[in-house]
Amino acid sequence: MTVDIRIVRAGQMYRYYLRETVVGDGRRPTRTPLREAQEQAGVPAGRWMGRGLAVLGLAPGEEVTEAQLRNLFGERGRHPHADRIEADLLARGTSAKKAFKAGALGRRVTVTGVDLVFRPQPTIYLLWALGDEETRRVIEAAHERAIERVLEWIEDEVAVIRYGKDGIYRVWPPGGLVAARFRHYEARSGRPLLHDHLILSVKGQRLDGKWGSIHTLALHENTVAASALYNELVAAEVCEALGLATEPRTVTPGRRPVMEIAGVPHELIRWTSRRSDQIAVCLEDLEHEYVTAVDDDGELKFLPVVSERARAKLNQMAARKTRPSKQKTRSLAQLRAWWKTSAILTSGVAVDIINSLLEYARAAAAAIRVRVAAVVDVALAAVDVAATVFVMNEGGRFHRRHLLAEARRHLALVLRGRRRDPSLDDQIVAVAISTHCLDISEPKTVRGLEAGYRLYTARWALSDLPARRRPPIPAPGPDRQPPADPGEPAAPRPPGQDAGEWEVPRLPLQYERAVLAGAVVREKLRTTTATRVWGRAYDVVAHQQAALPEQLLAPAAADPEPDDQEAEAGRREAIDLTALRALRKSRTDVEALDLTDERLRHLQDAFTKAADASRTRADRYAEQDDADGVQPVRQDDQREHRPQEPGPHRGREAGH
Repeated sequence: MTVDIRIVRAGQMYRYYLRETVVGDGRRPTRTPLREAQEQAGVPAGRWMGRGLAVLGLAPGEEVTEAQLRNLFGERGRHPHADRIEADLLARGTSAKKAFKAGALGRRVTVTGVDLVFRPQPTIYLLWALGDEETRRVIEAAHERAIERVLEWIEDEVAVIRYGKDGIYRVWPPGGLVAARFRHYEARSGRPLLHDHLILSVKGQRLDGKWGSIHTLALHENTVAASALYNELVAAEVCEALGLATEPRTVTPGRRPVMEIAGVPHELIRWTSRRSDQIAVCLEDLEHEYVTAVDDDGELKFLPVVSERARAKLNQMAARKTRPSKQKTRSLAQLRAWWKTSAILTSGVAVDIINSLLEYARAAAAAIRVRVAAVVDVALAAVDVAATVFVMNEGGRFHRRHLLAEARRHLALVLRGRRRDPSLDDQIVAVAISTHCLDISEPKTVRGLEAGYRLYTARWALSDLPARRRPPIPAPGPDRQPPADPGEPAAPRPPGQDAGEWEVPRLPLQYERAVLAGAVVREKLRTTTATRVWGRAYDVVAHQQAALPEQLLAPAAADPEPDDQEAEAGRREAIDLTALRALRKSRTDVEALDLTDERLRHLQDAFTKAADASRTRADRYAEQDDADGVQPVRQDDQREHRPQEPGPHRGREAGH
């Protein structure tokens, strides 16, 4: 994700944010005024954002002062101008108690805000760091507009104020929210990393004018959807302004591909990831400790394999353990000059490519624009989204926010950096819920009745897909290394190997299985006459082209030569199979392998053959002599050969 979220408490505002975050993560000198410290650190002043500023007497883009931060975030949720309000009332003869209360925004709170950290994709901030001044300004403007759009979405659809006994009443703040944004330029490793800290106040005003606190859990639950929206928006803004395009790149085999700017070498991303390498080394040691840890009785304390959730927590631990101290601050101009020199000397990328990075990216984008059409079929996108979310969520149960995040990722994959209708993601979610999802909610609370907390599962089952989990095995002894396969016994440890020098077993990742699920479901629905899923004629070639990187795209179609024969109606030029075969050795999304016309025909033939075999077997059993008794069709044969039909979700019987 490119959007992180952290809770801000009143004490943290003094201990951490006012000392480091507001001055670019550097150490703020003692008794140095905020603006002076920001100038010394080479970072711009913080700026106010949000529709709720007018109620507090602030304006969008106004500079954030230290007194305002102390009042709103450090003093448990007071008015940013609480000092001035209190002084004016005291001068008029108001009692100290009433004056203090007048400067408060409702009840005092311990959690005063949330820190949302926005950072663009690596290829975008590489163009920002190594490009010219015009490129830098365009990317920063796109970055800011994307943050504004995400904040507007949070204000409109995510943020709710709870009040009443046990928070039984929940309302959206009609006046909007208030946030302070701070710009940072580099990572702790000294490499370029454009990112903004958006410190969002929990205070919001209800319709009756009273102040309440927004529900921070709702912000955490929608962080993935916010990250997907930000990624899509910032990439579209940058690509439209600079004439670029995006392509999918698989960073970790088996995981979801990320959308990066086409034409920017992956070696430059590796150049910026020195800290990631340090975290990866520490993570290996932590994973080994996890799978070999035993309690006082010698029993395994955790699972013998590392789940995705456990790996995420271990990764956070590794990041904290390897976190270096902040380097000496420098101006942005100095940083950009140093970054370009370092990239030329240490990245392994040719000098002419680094100096002309934008031109190389534009050339790659031109080839993509010619060969990839912006085709979005809402009905088919709903199939992809529902199948992916169904497979990747525990037990096949999910909420609307999961579908929304996946719909935004799907649009980013298909559109390749083009802008879209702002409501297109909601349309895909609506079709997915109405057509492919089954509401299984059993609400026992008021919150469970809300649309965002309805619980869904898929209307169809995918029992033919491989199972996700395997039974646990005993923990390996001190002289035996963890097994390469969770279903196998522990193997002897090779001599001379220490902890972390072998591969720790992990649960298989879900994304490849989710991609296969989407292909299977699409084929079943396409061959089922009773189910109408097509909103219009769907261009499969255009869709699968959108999932390919620039170097593997089929060549542009040449001008047709005169031919007396009339072209066959409805036929399209097939994708280059040579490029598809090369995908098996590339770092690109495996989804393209399952979406070709040939793949769909093979699936249809397999289903037809299986159905014919099942009918033949049933006829053979029916012709058995009555003296021998009627021999029923074996359930194993039915399960193995009968084609899966759309129907109610079978839950655990489906292997989920």
